Amino acid sequence: MVRVREAHARMIVGRKSIKGKQYEYRYYTLPLNIYLPKQMVEKWGTEFILILDEDEGTITIKPMKKATKEEIEAIGTGYKNYQPKAN
Repeated sequence: MVRVREAHARMIVGRKSIKGKQYEYRYYTLPLNIYLPKQMVEKWGTEFILILDEDEGTITIKPMKKATKEEIEAIGTGYKNYQPKAN
């Protein structure tokens, strides 16, 4: 069974102190604690589609800007017999 959901990336700001000097770093995550590279968020924005295939145990992340009409329509239905097209 395949589950399709919409996800928004959020920016996490971390701070670390090493030998009295403060360092600050930023990174982006999606729900399920999935790390996103900074360049991906800068290029495609913060809206993504997560396609969770429970049978194969895979998670596919697609930017909302590249999503097909079928994928966008499948978001609101939760569990659905959505079959992603093979590449």
